[in-house]
Amino acid sequence: MPNFCAAPNCTRKSTQSDLAFFRFPRDPARCQRWVENCRRADLEDKTPDQLNKHYRLCAKHFETSMICRSSPYRTVLRDNAVPTIFDLTSHLNNPHSRHRKRIKELSEEEIRTLKQQKIEEAFEQEKMNQESVDNDIQNAASEEGGDEPVEDDVPLTQEERENKDYLKSLFEILILMGRQNIPLDGHSSDEVPEGIFTPDNFQSLLEFRIGSGDEVLRKRFETTAVNLAYCSKAQQKQMLEICESCVREETLREVRNCHFFSLVTEEVVDLAGEEHLPVLVRFVDDAHNLREEFVGFLPYEADPEILAVTFHTTVTEKWGLNMEYCRGQAYIVSSGFAPKMKAVAMRILEKHPQAVYTLSSSCALNIWLAKSIPVLGVSIALGTIEEACVFFHLSPQLLADMDNVLSILFPNNEERAKELKEIVRSHWTERHDTFDVAVELIQALVLCLDSINDASSRWNSSVSGRAYMLSAALADFDFVATMVIIKNILSFTRAFGKNLQGQTSDVFFAASSLTAVLHSLNEVMENIEVYHEFWFEEATNLAAKLDLPVKLPGKFCRVQRGNLDAEVTPENYYKEALSIPAVEHIIQELKDIFSEQHLRALKCLSLVPSVMGQLKFNTSEEHHADMHKNDLPNPDTLSAELHCWKIKWKHRGKDIELPTTIYEALHLPDIKFFPNVYALLKVLYILPVMKVENEKFEVGRRRLKAYLKNTLTEQRSSNLALLNINFDIKHDLDLMVDTYIKLYPEKGEFQEEFLPSNSSEAAEET
Repeated sequence: MPNFCAAPNCTRKSTQSDLAFFRFPRDPARCQRWVENCRRADLEDKTPDQLNKHYRLCAKHFETSMICRSSPYRTVLRDNAVPTIFDLTSHLNNPHSRHRKRIKELSEEEIRTLKQQKIEEAFEQEKMNQESVDNDIQNAASEEGGDEPVEDDVPLTQEERENKDYLKSLFEILILMGRQNIPLDGHSSDEVPEGIFTPDNFQSLLEFRIGSGDEVLRKRFETTAVNLAYCSKAQQKQMLEICESCVREETLREVRNCHFFSLVTEEVVDLAGEEHLPVLVRFVDDAHNLREEFVGFLPYEADPEILAVTFHTTVTEKWGLNMEYCRGQAYIVSSGFAPKMKAVAMRILEKHPQAVYTLSSSCALNIWLAKSIPVLGVSIALGTIEEACVFFHLSPQLLADMDNVLSILFPNNEERAKELKEIVRSHWTERHDTFDVAVELIQALVLCLDSINDASSRWNSSVSGRAYMLSAALADFDFVATMVIIKNILSFTRAFGKNLQGQTSDVFFAASSLTAVLHSLNEVMENIEVYHEFWFEEATNLAAKLDLPVKLPGKFCRVQRGNLDAEVTPENYYKEALSIPAVEHIIQELKDIFSEQHLRALKCLSLVPSVMGQLKFNTSEEHHADMHKNDLPNPDTLSAELHCWKIKWKHRGKDIELPTTIYEALHLPDIKFFPNVYALLKVLYILPVMKVENEKFEVGRRRLKAYLKNTLTEQRSSNLALLNINFDIKHDLDLMVDTYIKLYPEKGEFQEEFLPSNSSEAAEET
């Protein structure tokens, strides 16, 4: 839908030019000055929110010094920008015109005041411009020359129009390939005999469009040399980067409009041989829906200090998000990466204390804690059960074999056997009780894998080989002891973690139970000798069922080279190497992830009416809400507003049910009458620990996983991935073309970059 300029005698709209259009500011004082300068009487009775939502002014009404290019894709105003350029007389030349944007007539005194005000503003602006020249040069988005004046509309020549149409066709092909997850190359082999493969996918689509009647491409191809590089690999990469930035900008524009957001990263992934962190952003949109959108990949750095700087710089300077509005951060990582990402979280907290470090709602607490334990054996055990889960999903026949083994092992408990069969068919390594399930399944897994080896004629060498390796990894006392000990330690946090991913009331009461969880773990630590004895006995009994010898890990014995102390028994070894460090680590991690600030935020969930009701309306949100006082529109009235909020629900009608979630509360018809409660609920909702209640707004993570699952590692591309995952984002082809011409003026026009005469080299370039 086009934007129309609200200025008198201005008929510009966004679809007719590439001029920027700016919303009226929400700040009441600054908005009032915009209205006064517009001289439109019909705007004076509208609120800043109404003006911000429905009215725009085009860039022609601002001094060029008031406009800056924050990036090649965004034109923004300075914080103190005020429109001063208006045509207030041209309508007088046509007395019969019906001018719908009525101009307010001013008295002579008002005119003199405005003139004096404009002179003073010009003087102040000139002074400010002189002082800010150096800062503008350093601005990340002003690489193309800093503040650029808004150029007048100049008619395009025939050649320029044809060139834009040509570039638009190329962008359309790249967008299609991204949406459909088609790699640019048709094959991954670098050195192949000529004629083995068809041309790459991009060139093939170019030729297909020409054959389908794209006259722009046909003309360009027919009038150039045969061995001309129509679109080199470098140019494709540049155009894809612009596509990626434009698509990301559409999402981030919504985030900026909503102000507050949280950041979540998924596990490190391999993109064409390089490690990257997928980054998602959580925010509450204008329709009050909690959304989690994928916004890009961040190159992973081994050094946590460098990674923290890169992360912060990318989010703020490249993506244009203001970290002052970040209210939560959560990092889901594989074992081994956890300490580094925790260091990143701490660095960000130092700069932005309100970016609370939390657990992600998409990861079970026990899984997250296990991945963070700095013991190599735990990392190996986690990888082993994950591989076992993946292995049995390779074929329905493998699952059928597992069903048969479970029926044999549980002849007198068919109900439990049925439950385990259903669990094996699910992603059971993501459950809160994963370690309980794994310990219960170890014997069945080993027996089933051994039967696959014995019946190798039924399976190909790949399946039987994997079964053999998995059986060897599972039928090892080090694996058995590790799983049993971790299962018992995490039994103290299982219910707590499950409640964190439950209903809103469950999350609220879970926050209150953290003290009891920590008390239990501290008691275990004080009596570790007794607890470990029971745990080790359980591991020994399970090993006996599998005919495994109770022994020290082979790696430990090899490191000692025969100089083993007689007192180093398997029981003592696992106590010192696993039980003690694991319990100590989990206690500390719970304290870090559930900081005082995080717990105070969760206590504010008593704002949800159903939680209020369970507490008999005896709550004290005001004390806990102090941390978000600066996020409220009217903090001075918070106390009175909270009182009214309680009274509203305490004395509700008998037929009115209490909203049970933040989602329901935000969608109440009268929520806007409680602006502080409304603002608080939105900030709480974006905390990463809060569950996305409507699955259709959590598509970013699901699409990301689908892309990674369905795309070969060597064919993954950060640019194409964003286009594929966010395929429903609208694409502004004109913006992409104009951006490309501005960033690469030397390539904006078709140039004669000839290919090598060797045909195979030519194929690589095109």
